Amino acid sequence: MPWLEPDVNDHLEALHADGVPGVVMAPIGFVSDHMEVIYDLDTEAMETARELGLPAARAATAGVHPDFVALVRDLLLERAEAERGGSPERAVCGALGPRWDRCQPHCCANPRAELPVVGSAAPRAGFDK
Repeated sequence: MPWLEPDVNDHLEALHADGVPGVVMAPIGFVSDHMEVIYDLDTEAMETARELGLPAARAATAGVHPDFVALVRDLLLERAEAERGGSPERAVCGALGPRWDRCQPHCCANPRAELPVVGSAAPRAGFDK
């Protein structure tokens, strides 16, 4: 399975070529630091940025920050209550309100292939937006 593109080092080179004055890298796919984040961003990408003369920083991951741990705990308890047939109070921020517990049909488009919709035999269309 191919990894996400573009490679961070290639992207740093492209940003530098476009005249971007500096970058902040955020490991959005990871909630904690681990060897992949540390090596790919803190080691390889920072070295690439240094070689290019491109100022760079890396945003922190949530890790074990008490607020993040409390959020995960609250979501797990909320989900467990819903699975037991309860109606949990759903804490939310912003105007969108609480979201569903399971993805709705066509929620998560996959640009590489059609996948079945959870709870349905109907295929989910590829990335068509």
